[in-house]
Amino acid sequence: MRSLPVADPGSPDARGPLRYLWWVARGQAAPMLTGAGLAVLWWLGQALVPAALGKAIDAMAARDAGTLLRWSAVVLGLGVVQAVAGVTRHRFAVFAWLSAAYRTVQVTVRQAARLGATLPKRLSTGEVVSVGNSDIAHIGNAMDILLRGTGAAVAIVAVTVILLATSVPLGLVVLVGVPLMAAAVGPLLKPLHRRQHEQRDLQGDLATRAADIVAGLRVLRGVGGEQVFAARYREESQRVRQAGVRVASVESLLEGAQILLPGVLIACVTWLGARFALDGRITPGQLVAFYGYAVFLIAPLRTLTEAADKLTKGHVAARRVCRILSLEPEITGGDGRFSAGPDALPGMLRDGESGVEVRPGRLTALAAAAPEDAIAIADRLGRFAPGDVTVGGTPLAELPLAEARRHILVADNGARLFTGRLRDELDVRGTATDEDVRQALYASCAEDIVAALPEGLDAHVAESGREFSGGQQQRLRLARALLAHAEILILVEPTSAVDAHTEARVAERLGKARAGRATLVCTTSPLVLDRADHVLYVEGGVVRAEGSHRALLETEPAYRATVTRELTRGED
Repeated sequence: MRSLPVADPGSPDARGPLRYLWWVARGQAAPMLTGAGLAVLWWLGQALVPAALGKAIDAMAARDAGTLLRWSAVVLGLGVVQAVAGVTRHRFAVFAWLSAAYRTVQVTVRQAARLGATLPKRLSTGEVVSVGNSDIAHIGNAMDILLRGTGAAVAIVAVTVILLATSVPLGLVVLVGVPLMAAAVGPLLKPLHRRQHEQRDLQGDLATRAADIVAGLRVLRGVGGEQVFAARYREESQRVRQAGVRVASVESLLEGAQILLPGVLIACVTWLGARFALDGRITPGQLVAFYGYAVFLIAPLRTLTEAADKLTKGHVAARRVCRILSLEPEITGGDGRFSAGPDALPGMLRDGESGVEVRPGRLTALAAAAPEDAIAIADRLGRFAPGDVTVGGTPLAELPLAEARRHILVADNGARLFTGRLRDELDVRGTATDEDVRQALYASCAEDIVAALPEGLDAHVAESGREFSGGQQQRLRLARALLAHAEILILVEPTSAVDAHTEARVAERLGKARAGRATLVCTTSPLVLDRADHVLYVEGGVVRAEGSHRALLETEPAYRATVTRELTRGED
């Protein structure tokens, strides 16, 4: 089963849930068709057993030993067919389930990476996480039930043909009864679909609330707000529970219909068969066969109602996936090239809106009167927001986004450490030598962090690096940024969470670590500003002054007030 070929279905179709489900099924057409064929064989093996038993009973009544042995062998053969086809069908069904589920994970993760910074602006964390928690199971179930549902439909048709050939009235009862059952179940599907959609939305919101509480638990405890947020979570969880109860109420009706409706149909078939046997219109063997069909029909008829339920849930799940796949990145790239060539240094990076220039080989510091101005400039320079930015004379918007990311790295305090081996989390490209790692840890003053770990760089990092303090996380993130060896590195407040002594050492070592390359540090720390080759002062989103840190302190009162936390005369 591991070597089964899976066709490449191309890009997923996000224009609708049905199109998406079709895309998933088309991507594994060979396993799906093979599984459906085995399901048909499995169901037919069961459907033909009552007929073979009836023939054997008639042969026994006629004392025909030869015929009895032949039909007994047929029953045995049908049992072997059921066993082989059932085992193989189940393997293909599991393959279809896993393939559909994890293909959904793949396309969702790929889309999340493509959207980048756009994703958290458009969708909540809980909504994305819920795709992996529940939606993939429903989509996988939809693929699984298609196999069994196809076989069940064929089995019902085969039984109907056999009954019509034996007794037209009995065949007509089944032929008319099955569509009536489907019509009776139909009105339950629309409210089930609606309630499942509502519950899915509430589950996504609740997952987002839980993620927020876990991420901010330390702050909540500090301000005494954990009880308030616990009450809000409890209230939202109750709404999810109530929505689940509403879904379950419809599902219970559907489950009851799976028992009641087939039971009524089977009772009618059994009653008519018994009457016909008493009237001599059918043989004793045929009567036993009818009883067998009455019992057998329960399974395929329940499978059809189960298919309606699972396909409905799969439709709801596919709609959520399509919502993610239909999003487009806010920032896209072009097809241009750096004027200096793909392997050369990009040259000067310039933001036309603010006048900020980041020159190669210099450590430039940006001190902004309003922190949000520095963040906006960093976003534009890193192509995370639209802007009039050029690099080496080429408009940044005309360059491929992957090319821009390769040359320009923006590292802010929103970045996180991921779960895994510490060395792998620092050297994300896997190309750094031991000396490179050592130098990066030295430049970021993070050697003591690694030395305190029993396993050193082989230590396992927990989720979001929660075992490290805020200052330790910041220094490790700085080491990771330095190990990327980007031609242009933009750091946003890289020392805001460390003590003054550590900050002074980082400021001294950072310039040496980035020698020969362009570096921009957005900060108002005098220790870092004093070590910069060039300082830009931004007020109102525009560069108002530039020069060395000491010169600006003497000539620019607004700059002095910003970096020394003093008040200007107009604010006294």
